[in-house]
Amino acid sequence: MNSQNLSNSQNEQTLVTLASKGDLDAFNQLVLTHQNMAYHHAYSLLGDPDQAEDATQESFIKAFQAISGFRGGSFRSWLLRIVTNSAYDMLRRSRRHPTQPLFPVDEDGEEIESAAWLVDPNASIQSTVEQNELSKDIYKVLDELPTVYRSVLTLIDVHDLDYTEAAQALKVPIGTVKSRLARARLQMKEKLGNGLNHPDGLQFAAANCG
Repeated sequence: MNSQNLSNSQNEQTLVTLASKGDLDAFNQLVLTHQNMAYHHAYSLLGDPDQAEDATQESFIKAFQAISGFRGGSFRSWLLRIVTNSAYDMLRRSRRHPTQPLFPVDEDGEEIESAAWLVDPNASIQSTVEQNELSKDIYKVLDELPTVYRSVLTLIDVHDLDYTEAAQALKVPIGTVKSRLARARLQMKEKLGNGLNHPDGLQFAAANCG
C-alpha cells in the first residue's frame, strides 16, 4: 500500500469512527467519497437509474443507522453489502427478482464453478481506459451483460475492490466471484472485439483488451 492509499485509509477510519459516534458531517464525507461507487453497484444490480438512485439513498440511510455497529474491516464492502440488500429488497418488491438460478447449482444449491472459465485470467477492463473513468460507450457495453456479470465486473474492474471485498458485498463465496468475473471478462472481450461496429472509443478498448 503506498503512502497516499495509507493516508486515505487512515482518514476513512477516522471518519468512520466519528460517524459511529453520531457525527453527521463525518458521515457526509463518507457519502461523498462512496456515493458514485454505491450508485454504480445499485445500477449494476437493478438496471434502472431511478431505482438505483432510490436504492443508493435508502442504503446510506440504513448505513448511518447501522454504523455504530460497524466492527472494522473494509468499510466499502460493508457499505456495498447494504446496497446489495437494498437492491434485492427493491427487486423483490417489484417482483423482478429471478426465481430460477442463472447458473447450474449442485445438490446443496451452490453455484457450480467450472474450471474452464478460470483458465484464462483475462486482463481487467481497466486496461481499456483510464482507471475508474469508463466512457459512456463502455458503460453501454456493460449494460448488455447479465446482472450477475455486470455487478462483479463493476465492483472489481471499475471500483477496484479485491475478491474478498466483492464476495462480501455480493454475499457469495470468493470462488464464485472469480468464476463470474472470468465469465464477465470473456463476454466483455467478445463484445468489445467487434470494435469496428462501435464508436471510436470502443475500437481503442477492443485493441487493448487482449
